[in-house]
Formats: sequence, C-alpha cells, structure tokens
Amino acid sequence: MEQNAENERLERIAAHIEAIIRELGEDPSREGLLKTPRRAAKALLYATSGYDRKPDEVLTQALFEAEGSGMIIVRDIEFYSMCEHHILPFFGKVSIGYMPGDKIVGLSKIARMVDVFAHRLQVQERFTGQLATTLCEALGARGVIVRCEGEHLCMKMRGVEKQHSATVTMAYNGIYETDATLRSEFLDMLATKA
Repeated sequence: MEQNAENERLERIAAHIEAIIRELGEDPSREGLLKTPRRAAKALLYATSGYDRKPDEVLTQALFEAEGSGMIIVRDIEFYSMCEHHILPFFGKVSIGYMPGDKIVGLSKIARMVDVFAHRLQVQERFTGQLATTLCEALGARGVIVRCEGEHLCMKMRGVEKQHSATVTMAYNGIYETDATLRSEFLDMLATKA
C-alpha cells in the first residue's frame, strides 16, 4: 500500500479510536491518552496485517522436492489473533503435521502462514481449518492435520470470566480423514517432549 494512503488509513482509524475514548467517558486530550489513538490504530493495523498477504504465496516461496514419505510436524507455533466477535485477543499454540506428496515446504514458511491467518479477525475454528486447507492445497500434500489450543480473553476478562479455560480445535484432510492410526501418531508425537 502506498505510504500516503497508509498514513491516511492510520489517521482515520485513530480518529475513530479517539471518538470511542470520548464515548467511554475519558478525555482523549489527557496527558496519558494524547498518543493513544494513534498507537492503538497502529496496533490494530498490525494485528490485522494478514489481510495484506496471501498465505499460499508465502508457502510457495520455498517448495522443494520431497525426499521421504513420512509425517512432517512443526509443533508449538505460537500465535496471537483477534476474536472477530469482541475484537479481543486470543492466543496459543498450533501444531501442524503433513504427509508430503511431491513437495515439502521450508519450515519457517509454515510459521509465516500461521501468522498470515492469525493476523486477521478470526474465530479459532476457522483459523484451524484454514491452516489445514491452505497447506494441503499449496503443497499437494497427501494430508494435513492441525491441532490448535487457544486462550480467549473474551472468555477470561468479560462474560463468563473463566480464567483457566482453553479451547482446542483440530482440522484434518486427505489421508488423515481415513487413517485413525496416523491421527493417533500425530497426537502421540505432540505429547512427547524432546
């Protein structure tokens, strides 16, 4: 995005945040809040920067010929996202396994794909499914499995206020849909710490 257009976008968002601060009963001209609208606008733009990137393009930047046929797992990739229902953070770890077809992908690209989807307004269920589908399609993998565990501030700091709750979601496709042994192997490998 052009720098002038990006600055204009930032200023529009900051103006809305300033209006919200005023509606909440605060004085946005108070010393501690003077720069808050602009800082909050920058934070929101960063937290939603995934809309500016295409996850399949991230993956296809580092494809290599597959040299084996066993499961590949990248586990405990931390993520931070924003709940689309309350615009509050949710965060956690995601682990991704796949059975390669003809191609494998550079491991850092899997983490970058996670960031692309996490930096959008999300629900954890969709996030988990998007990771599985995108990786499978971009690689031509024989199957992908994803386990995501997240903590949601919309459940911890408002509403039911359950501090120790966590949400676990899984998505899988291809060979993982029909092979329960492979799903179990993936989960067993996640349970094993190095």
